[in-house]
Amino acid sequence: MSTQVKKGAADWEMAGDSLQTILFRMGDEFYGLPIEAIKEIIKPLPVTRFPRSPQYVEGIIDLRNKILPIINLRKLFGLESIPLTEESRFIDIHMEGMQVGIVVDAVSEVVRIPVSQVEAAPALIAGVDGKYLYGVARLQDRLILLLDLHATLASIQPGTAQ
Repeated sequence: MSTQVKKGAADWEMAGDSLQTILFRMGDEFYGLPIEAIKEIIKPLPVTRFPRSPQYVEGIIDLRNKILPIINLRKLFGLESIPLTEESRFIDIHMEGMQVGIVVDAVSEVVRIPVSQVEAAPALIAGVDGKYLYGVARLQDRLILLLDLHATLASIQPGTAQ
């Protein structure tokens, strides 16, 4: 049985006293997403771009006869955009009736992070608006920025301001 970690963070669920998390990299930083929201991780496919989209929307892909919008988290977070590499991945996320793919530099691993190792997110971290963060976790010798998927996906909904 799982329970919510904190009110308003419906995307992070606790199994026992840990968070099952998929880790990915953007630059030298590690980020975490709740495993429950991830449908699959795929190598980048050809993206069909369309005009007048927000700058963070890369376009759409055909993923097994389903259209999947692709969002570039680097652009959404105001980070420098880089070309795709052999390590780049698209992460297919399903949450609250929304399906979207996000571009990340590399996927690292799936880990359980003890809740005791998670602290509230500061208002501003390394240029990333704190509204996108659930918290910061200490995992061995690195800090993991845990994304608040609810806030991140809400920010890309049509009609929401950036």
